[in-house]
Amino acid sequence: MDLSSLIHLGLMGLLVASLPLAIVWMSSDAHKYRKLVWVMVFLTFDLIVFGGFTRLTDSGLGCPDWPGCYGEANPFLAHEQIAAAEAAMPTGPVTVAKAWIEMIHRYLAMGIGALILALLFTSVKQWRRTHDAVFQPAMPIALLASVLVQGAFGAWTVTLKLQPVIVTIHLLLGMTLLAMLVWMGCREDALLKRPAPLQGPGMVARLRSLRWLSLLAAVVLTVQIALGGWVSTNYATMACDTFPLCQGAIVPELDFEHGFHLWRELGKTMEGHYLPFSALVAIHWVHRAFALAVVLVLGLAAWRAWRLPALGKTARLLVLVMVAQLLTGIATVYFSFPLAIAVMHNAGAALLVILVTMLNYRVKFQLDAACAVPAPGLAASASTH
Repeated sequence: MDLSSLIHLGLMGLLVASLPLAIVWMSSDAHKYRKLVWVMVFLTFDLIVFGGFTRLTDSGLGCPDWPGCYGEANPFLAHEQIAAAEAAMPTGPVTVAKAWIEMIHRYLAMGIGALILALLFTSVKQWRRTHDAVFQPAMPIALLASVLVQGAFGAWTVTLKLQPVIVTIHLLLGMTLLAMLVWMGCREDALLKRPAPLQGPGMVARLRSLRWLSLLAAVVLTVQIALGGWVSTNYATMACDTFPLCQGAIVPELDFEHGFHLWRELGKTMEGHYLPFSALVAIHWVHRAFALAVVLVLGLAAWRAWRLPALGKTARLLVLVMVAQLLTGIATVYFSFPLAIAVMHNAGAALLVILVTMLNYRVKFQLDAACAVPAPGLAASASTH
């Protein structure tokens, strides 16, 4: 791309970022820094959902170069090249609509990158002036590093022609960015609102147990999202076209060797042959089977948090989204992969990331607060001296 096209792309990113920045700046909220973080959570969630839509509509190569489209800043300017590619391969991945889907996804990503720079600038400026913990810049710096790595994998997604392991890592990095923003938002809320610590007999022990369980829930969810991304990027969604059986069996013929060899081309084995159907079945079946572990661990974590006042709302929402996620997963197979339900399933995974991250932060905060509060007997003893 020439310099003018790169400048045009940069201006598009700034234009996307300008609306949320204006909303935050003009809001009546006294804590605009905190509000910006939560606006970025919303936009990153939208970016992940739209990224799923891009993948599910086969638009990932709608512009077969990066960061622009045939060296141009938008598909309008590349219309002649797109038309030629579509004429050469009428059923191929390049159409005007797919080019726009791909570029809108990139514009949104650039907009979030610009917002992270604005967040970092505000953080450093306010931290140097006030040294208030609210503006501690470590997290914005980590966010910037994360989005730069994410951008690199976005580029490799295109240049390596949708290689499944690259696309799956790209998805996981997007979810990681979302989790980091949610963690930061929860931290800002806690620093500003100072919620009262939970108290009661054995509360520290209960919170410690829940802390380990919520961490396990995060690990299990991460594995399941990776498996779901592997299903999607290998186009294995309909390898099991019935539920609860797969290919008419509880355990059908499964080719794990080819299905889970990571470094290979899309649709090919590591030797360059076409991927056997049994490998696609293995990919789908493992994702479906591991869902049982997700339900067990996340359900147990939600049940343990359900009756605790500071955690109950998050626990109830977690159960609700988990049930919806199971239903959309089943419906995707039952209705033969309708686009809307598949996008909803992708959105459900992002919502689970948000809620599990919230649960982890709030359990950690309550545990730290409970450990800092002296036991009633110790407090009474101290008051007599």
